Amino acid sequence: MPKQLYTAHQSEKGASRPQISKNTFARALGYLKPYRKILVLVTFCIILQVLGNVGGTYLLQPIIAGIYNEGNPTFLGIEFTDKSVFLLYMIYILIGVYAVGVIGNFVSNRILITISTGTQYRIRSSLFNHMQRLPIRFFDTHTHGELMSRYSNDVDSVNDFVARSIPQIVSSSLQVITVFVLMWFSSWQLTLCVCVMLVIMVLLVRFFGNKARKNFQAQQLAVGKVNGYVEEMVEGQRVVKVFNHEKKVVEGFKDINNKWRLASERANGYANMMMPIMSNLTNVFYIIIATVGVLVCIQLPKNEIGSFLGVLASFLILLRQFANPINQIAQQVNVIFQALAGAERIFEVMDTEPETDDGYVTLVNAKIDKQGNISETTERTGVWAWKHPHGDGTLTYTQLRGDVRFEDVTFGYEPDKVVLRDVSLFAKPGQKIAFVGSTGAGKTTITNLINRFYDVPDGKIRYDGININKIKKDDLRRSLGMVLQDTHLFTGTVMDNIRYGRLDATDEQCIEAAKRANAHFFISHLPDGYNTMLSGDGGNLSQGQRQLIAIARAAVADPPVMILDEATSSIDTRTEWLIEKGMDALMEGRTTFVIAHRLSTVRNSNAIMVLEHGQIIERGSHEELIALKGKYYQLYTGAFELS
Repeated sequence: MPKQLYTAHQSEKGASRPQISKNTFARALGYLKPYRKILVLVTFCIILQVLGNVGGTYLLQPIIAGIYNEGNPTFLGIEFTDKSVFLLYMIYILIGVYAVGVIGNFVSNRILITISTGTQYRIRSSLFNHMQRLPIRFFDTHTHGELMSRYSNDVDSVNDFVARSIPQIVSSSLQVITVFVLMWFSSWQLTLCVCVMLVIMVLLVRFFGNKARKNFQAQQLAVGKVNGYVEEMVEGQRVVKVFNHEKKVVEGFKDINNKWRLASERANGYANMMMPIMSNLTNVFYIIIATVGVLVCIQLPKNEIGSFLGVLASFLILLRQFANPINQIAQQVNVIFQALAGAERIFEVMDTEPETDDGYVTLVNAKIDKQGNISETTERTGVWAWKHPHGDGTLTYTQLRGDVRFEDVTFGYEPDKVVLRDVSLFAKPGQKIAFVGSTGAGKTTITNLINRFYDVPDGKIRYDGININKIKKDDLRRSLGMVLQDTHLFTGTVMDNIRYGRLDATDEQCIEAAKRANAHFFISHLPDGYNTMLSGDGGNLSQGQRQLIAIARAAVADPPVMILDEATSSIDTRTEWLIEKGMDALMEGRTTFVIAHRLSTVRNSNAIMVLEHGQIIERGSHEELIALKGKYYQLYTGAFELS
């Protein structure tokens, strides 16, 4: 089954399911550290908001008692002879108290917007920076869409938790504590009844929270799979249409989309079930407290009824204000567990071991005097040298000549699947080495090992006599130019894409590189020439034109060693002929490794390696292999075709 169709039907048994660990919550809160000082102000504003809301309710007790009871009302030691003046005075106080709450709410929300956007920025930056240091193996085993969901859905869910849930939980918790204290001072007997309700609420939150947590993990995993599948289908849309697999693709999408729906339905079902249950439970206790209060009120003497009615009215409102924040905390359960599941997926990437580099040999600009002595220089001389520090503190310089040798290299991407078996080969400085063979024979693997995209567990690769494991990866890759079969152009101008090979290259150097790759002619005829904007991976260019720009990009880097991995496989015969002269000039004096299905492109190679099942079965020049009349002869004469 094609890869585009297979992805939808992959078993979940092998899928990576993030598990929420105990420190996930603490790590998520760690992104708030830069805002510790400003969070003190937010907390203060939240306290003002809570005091404003609760204080206004508590003031109902003296207001009702002062109006209902006989005699002059008093407040804070002040006696009022006129009840209308007392009422007006209390209204002013209420306005002031509620104004403090409104100001606290406004200021805290404004500050939280800054914290929210800043947190999003820091999480995405940390994730992207870490991802740039991950090995190629990581990207080979994760779909692009699934990785992109970490930047969108998962980061957004964590941001909701930081910007919305945490302030809501803090505010609600403070309100619960404040209201409980006021309720206790109002009537400790009625408050004991409320404690029964509190215990029931906590048990319900715990039960439904555990159910929701497990399903939110499954939901976030399903979101990643949907994104990965959609990205894969969009990228492979031409293949889908060519083979008329639209219905099959739709069925695959329905399958994983339905899994997302079911997981989301279960997660939100449990989370959203808490709110109506809590609300109804609050109503039941409200009725119970009100009924008990009325029964008590009936038994009281007339002169005590006013005070008790004030307490009862205030207590019933406080009961609402006590239950509402608990309900709000319960509402945040779905946000919390969705955020923690998203955070775990983010931390799963951040906890992936970055690409290690224990190399210590570096690449430097050099100059050679008449006696052949090599010295380091800051100027770009076109001469490169390996700077090799030794244990005794001395330095030696080895000129970069492009001598590459494989010594009994055995390698497999998986431990139990060997791709290369005891491969030994050499490329002398300036030689052009070609690799031919069936798909999966190990041709591209050899170039991956030269770049140290993967390290060799068995055998050695030497570069100018130096084990490449001793060379820093950045310096190693700086000495190599690579043109891949699948070109990738970035959004920007043609000039920008050529300059990507060497960011300090001038416009003139970029144009010269394009001329060497024979790309200058077609670029000059583009609407804006070298300033023509490219987007969508160069969708407004032909495949051959994209390949020519990629070759020009390698040319401007001016590396001592070139790797051409099927570089002309997508170019028509005429375009291939156009770039051959440019490629010959580009390869002149450079060690070059060429992988090609078109044997006509490797005839002038110094040595041709025929690979089969991870081993070199033939090697020699074109003439030598033709005279041998082995596999290469069969391939060249058409008696046998590459698969």
